[in-house]
Amino acid sequence: MKLYFAAASPFVRKVHMSAIELGLVKQIELVSTHVSPGKENATYTDGINPLGKIPALEIDDGSIILDSSVICEYLNHLEGNNTLIPERGPERWRVQTGHAIANGIMDAAVSNRYETFMRPEEYRWDLWVNEQWAKINQALQWFENQKSDSMETIDQISLACALGYLDFRFADFAWRERYAHLSLWHQRMSETTAYRETAPD
Repeated sequence: MKLYFAAASPFVRKVHMSAIELGLVKQIELVSTHVSPGKENATYTDGINPLGKIPALEIDDGSIILDSSVICEYLNHLEGNNTLIPERGPERWRVQTGHAIANGIMDAAVSNRYETFMRPEEYRWDLWVNEQWAKINQALQWFENQKSDSMETIDQISLACALGYLDFRFADFAWRERYAHLSLWHQRMSETTAYRETAPD
């Protein structure tokens, strides 16, 4: 399998961490891929992902699986693995709900990265930026209230990647000062092999 990736992407990191946790990482070739607003990558959009987003997973028969959540679902079920996403019942929907909220944190953070770093200053929209930060804080408070100690399901892996991206791109956000349980949980998560080996430069 080939994973089209950029190390800084929290969505790529989620897939990479999942592959490590599932014991599948040795079956995956990492293919460095550059995509960003305003910089066309026609080879990638024509041949791999028409949306121009990463990650994308090319499986052994040449088929392409798109979107980090779908890729994680595929890896979870590959060869009977079902450890990241429960197969059925209330636990599945609890995990998938947390997964969606963590993805929302990443979406909002990446949006603010583009808005504050890549968009010319005279065109930046402060109201938009503030609304994304509000979403991030509301979502972090939701996780803080859950008081979960799990580190093995896809919602928790996604949360770790979201927090890691905030540290990487917005070091002055200082989320640890507001979310004590998340701070302790993230410290434990940061000591795992999957988290350490996927940290962006």
